[in-house]
Amino acid sequence: MNTILITGASSGCGLETARHFHARGWTVIATMRSPREGLLPEGVRVLALDVTDPASIAAAIAAAGPVDVLVNNAGIGLVGAFEAAPMSYIRKIFETNTFGTMAMVQAVIPQMRARRSGVIVNVTSSVTLAPMPLAAAYTASKQAVEGFSGSLAHEMAAFGVRVKLVEPGYAPTTRFAQNIGLTIEEMIPEPYADFARPIFAAFANPPLTTKESDVAEAVFRAATDGSDQLRYPAGPDAIALATAG
Repeated sequence: MNTILITGASSGCGLETARHFHARGWTVIATMRSPREGLLPEGVRVLALDVTDPASIAAAIAAAGPVDVLVNNAGIGLVGAFEAAPMSYIRKIFETNTFGTMAMVQAVIPQMRARRSGVIVNVTSSVTLAPMPLAAAYTASKQAVEGFSGSLAHEMAAFGVRVKLVEPGYAPTTRFAQNIGLTIEEMIPEPYADFARPIFAAFANPPLTTKESDVAEAVFRAATDGSDQLRYPAGPDAIALATAG
């Protein structure tokens, strides 16, 4: 039975992905910063993990044992004018979205390389598929993971380990920016109000959106696809962006 470890599994796409794999008979290790009871079906292992803390990563990997698939889903968002974004918050985004992903990958590579098998799935965003306003810092953190993953895929292929990217579209039900600690009012100063208003109106009524189940299904395809395909857009809006032009 294959074992999958998923980061950021306390809500949203990570939680749905854990449920998706469990329903298909996988051994699921769901990790989150503050484990809570009752979120997941019986039989799913829940471990504490802060991807920005090296000691927490080491403890979680040791407790998990052999992992066949790593899904780097943990992430935080930031919406607003780049001018208004404190550098401390931008660094926080990169610590989780970029360096947290890299640290988790580095932690599992030795066991996968030794077994000459395994899959690493890094979850990014459709902001990497087309430039989007009011998301500059977040986009940068995810674009870095895209470049990292493309290069890493070549390195790991030599050892039978596959690297994949899942690129979710806009999912209104996810808690995209709730962990960053800044309000929309702080992030949209008065000079940007007229620019931001139609953008937020479009987000309120998007023609296409992504469901959490779309992301879970894309992660499953990526984890079980033995080909060298790197990118898996998730959700109709992401697929439309990926296939445009």
